[in-house]
Amino acid sequence: MEIELTINDEPTTVTVESDDDLATVLRRNGYTGVKCGCDSGVCGASKVFVDGEVKMACGVNAQSADGAEVETIEALGTQDDLHPIQEAFVDHFAVQCGFCIPGMIIEAKSLLETNPDPTEAEVRQAIDDNLCRCTGYQKPVEAILDAADRMRGDRSVAADGGSRIDSRRPDDTAYDGDSNE
Repeated sequence: MEIELTINDEPTTVTVESDDDLATVLRRNGYTGVKCGCDSGVCGASKVFVDGEVKMACGVNAQSADGAEVETIEALGTQDDLHPIQEAFVDHFAVQCGFCIPGMIIEAKSLLETNPDPTEAEVRQAIDDNLCRCTGYQKPVEAILDAADRMRGDRSVAADGGSRIDSRRPDDTAYDGDSNE
């Protein structure tokens, strides 16, 4: 069966099987920034915008997306012209294996579009369903807070690499945000 999608502002017709999920169809059509980490819609790696709403593409039946507007990580920036969120992830060393990062960046974009000045807690809540085994989440949180500052044009706050992070444990003792404790 063929369905119509607008992918990253480009109208296109794609062939789908009855059991194809949207992530499979997108990857088959060259959008490899969409990752499939669990194939059950729980890891966050396959996040895309579908009609403006963040969805885990591996949990969306492709046929049900017929006529939808889909935005993938590929729409955000290029290697030569990174989006401020991507730039902040690089600058904060928030990219390790990179598998979960497209989903985190999509979620960060959604958060920053609705809340341009989030707290650390709001950032953590926004990415809480993005499973990551490499970063420990501290660096991505710093990157998203920095990206918020960049997108608002306040680079002075972001220049120290994470001044908005609360570096206290719940018992108020200081700790190194990169600690594995």
